[in-house]
Amino acid sequence: MPRQSFSKATLTKEVAQLKRYRHFLPSLDLKRQQLIFQRYKAAASLAKIEAQINECRAIVLENLPMMSDLRIVLNDLAVVSAVSIGKENSVGVNLPVLNAVDITLKPYSVYAKPHWVDHAVILLRRMLELKVQLSIEQRRFDILDAAVKKVTQRVNFFDKILIPRAEKTIKKIGIFLADKERAAIVGAKITKQKRLNKGSSCP
Repeated sequence: MPRQSFSKATLTKEVAQLKRYRHFLPSLDLKRQQLIFQRYKAAASLAKIEAQINECRAIVLENLPMMSDLRIVLNDLAVVSAVSIGKENSVGVNLPVLNAVDITLKPYSVYAKPHWVDHAVILLRRMLELKVQLSIEQRRFDILDAAVKKVTQRVNFFDKILIPRAEKTIKKIGIFLADKERAAIVGAKITKQKRLNKGSSCP
């Protein structure tokens, strides 16, 4: 590690650097707060979709207990055929956005299936849509959570390491230069006094 130069040039450089750190920190902390808010919104969306999924399951349990009858094949009656995902920039972070979900319904004979299958298909379709939404919202939350952690590390680095280190360096250089200046003044006075003493001792 190079030895710290205790000079006026170094002091000027450290003061300018500290000014930049203090100028940058508030905007960085503002970004952190904005990201935390976006993460909160993503968490709320996740909770809302999970509640809708649980509500859908409750409807099935209450109104369609016969869906547990394995003799009635319900596989592939509703499948996700396509998912359109876009992107949006939020506080400098790219997030996925669900544009559309295409659900393909498999034709079936109303004579070969019980009458309640129609209702079951509607619920299956809704459940598939919700699960796709949940997957996208989970990705949004994960991305925002990682961004919050990253910017928090940067805020802490500036606030707890760079700024205190610069302040300490400035103080040390200031003390060194002040001591050096005092020593120079004292030395000059001693030299002057010696000259005066030498002059007065001459015949």
